[in-house]
Amino acid sequence: MAALIASLKTTLTGYLKYRGGEGHLSFLLHRLTGLGTLLFLSIHIVDTSFVYFAPQLYDHAIQLYRNPLFMIGEIGLVFAVIFHGVNGLRIAVVDMWLSDKWTIDAQRKAARTVLVVSVLLWLPAAVWMFRALLIHNTNLLGG
Repeated sequence: MAALIASLKTTLTGYLKYRGGEGHLSFLLHRLTGLGTLLFLSIHIVDTSFVYFAPQLYDHAIQLYRNPLFMIGEIGLVFAVIFHGVNGLRIAVVDMWLSDKWTIDAQRKAARTVLVVSVLLWLPAAVWMFRALLIHNTNLLGG
């Protein structure tokens, strides 16, 4: 048990010590977006099961998700899914086909490219979702 705790402590302090550069930020963002997506999927499975086991709880969950804070969180979730997927593709391509071309400069450029591609893919969805937030929760845009 002591070895497990020591290992966990080493892992967490390693994550939190900022070593700088795109690689470290990409690593942290990949981990955080993966955990955020996992958390969302877990909650989604549980609240969807309420349809059969506790319909009143399901209705309450749906009302809660219509709150603007949850809607903004969904916009962030879309970015998390997109970034995690695009960065995962980068990691897979480098590991499977381009391992002989791995250099620090190439990885920095790839990490920046992943971020730019992720933002470009996310922006249209974010604008559309934010517009829906405004329409359904305010009198702006004809809501």
